[in-house]
Amino acid sequence: MATINSTRIRSSFRTIIRRYHLTIFVLVVLILLTVAVLMLSNILNDATLADDYTSPIQAGSIDETTLQRIDALHTSDGPYPAPTSTATRSNPFGE
Repeated sequence: MATINSTRIRSSFRTIIRRYHLTIFVLVVLILLTVAVLMLSNILNDATLADDYTSPIQAGSIDETTLQRIDALHTSDGPYPAPTSTATRSNPFGE
């Protein structure tokens, strides 16, 4: 029966590590990043709120000044507002 030589096993293990150390490192880093992303995704998707939870924010409770500011915005299909010129500084990237 053949005996197992521990020095031979260690030397072959060292040879494998020396040859493939960069590949092993990259694989370990990729596996750890994948596990971290999956755990973070699981945390974010976890429904920890109770069934009887009600939000303290009332729907449609927006003040009048905010509504006026929203109405003052122009739409993307409308004309652009006239640019305002500044007397103190010039924009080098402006046309």
